[in-house]
Amino acid sequence: MSNLTALRQTSENDNGRGSPLVRLEGLSKSYGSNLALSPLNLEIEAGDFFALLGPSGCGKTTLLRLIGGFLKPSGGKILIAGQDVTLLPPERRRTNIVFPSYGLFPHMTAQPTLDYWLHVVQRPDDEITRKVSNLVSLVHLEGLENRLPSMLSGGQQQRVALARALILEPAVLLLDEPLAALDLKLRKSMQEELRALHSSIGGTFVFVTHDQSEAMALANRIAVMRDGRIEQEGTPKDIYLHPTSEFVARFVGEANIIPGYRRSNIAKLNCGIELPSKGREGPVSLMIRPDDICVSRLGTEESEVTIAGRLIDQVFMGTYVRLTIETAGDTKLNAHIERSDGTAPMSLGTNLTIGWSGRSQRILEGH
Repeated sequence: MSNLTALRQTSENDNGRGSPLVRLEGLSKSYGSNLALSPLNLEIEAGDFFALLGPSGCGKTTLLRLIGGFLKPSGGKILIAGQDVTLLPPERRRTNIVFPSYGLFPHMTAQPTLDYWLHVVQRPDDEITRKVSNLVSLVHLEGLENRLPSMLSGGQQQRVALARALILEPAVLLLDEPLAALDLKLRKSMQEELRALHSSIGGTFVFVTHDQSEAMALANRIAVMRDGRIEQEGTPKDIYLHPTSEFVARFVGEANIIPGYRRSNIAKLNCGIELPSKGREGPVSLMIRPDDICVSRLGTEESEVTIAGRLIDQVFMGTYVRLTIETAGDTKLNAHIERSDGTAPMSLGTNLTIGWSGRSQRILEGH
């Protein structure tokens, strides 16, 4: 049984099955009068592939480095497997981190890079040989063990950095935008490898990204961050289909946001439609995803919610065509329709009816 497996089972036995491996309680970070991270609570389960998602400067890297012990919190607690590690240095936590720059020794090839850390903790030679061989195979570095970092591609350097971070079998692997330096094609390939690696070792990964498609592709849970706080946390499906704020709706995927006002349990939207909507009176907005909108010639759409409009733009996006349709109140909505090979595009100015199911829309409080 590996140390990772033993730790995961110990955590479940000690804390109750399904209890969090990582628990943050009122964690905050300030730099003088600047609040970089508002007090927050967060739980990460053993085995999660957990994404911290948000724009630059939102606090996601600060949060990751607090978990790893590279920053000292201004308040709150960090618990890993039930142990309070808030004041422990990085080397005394059961975590390890992969930085965006990889941080490889320029004079050291992959083999001694991995050997080094096991020698530091005085592991037997036969164990070192076995573990290094297993990790080289796991991250697909066979035949590259004796190459310097300068002789490796970006993806290969990333694999060495991952192997080095995993060699001591941390309870939590922290990944700080690990794919940011790679081109698009290589990033997609490394996403698949990270997903396979996580599945293979069954560990707990926490990674930082500003790329919502990357978070959706890799994570089973996502925390969307904004201005030093967690705006929403949940599964990728929940966050995409049921955003709790306009910020989340716009940041995770493409969204149409139609402003309006709620009075007497009726939401009156700027595009001219009215919908039943229970809640407090005041500004609201309706969120509808472009791929949930149906488009037809004027007067033929039979969706639950329909509105007339005029086509003002269309862009071929490869797998779909994005239409921009102007409706009442100068409201512009985007709709994604299937690509129609060999069919002439609609003329700009064409009158259309757009519609959607009531299950696809979401009323958000405020603007």
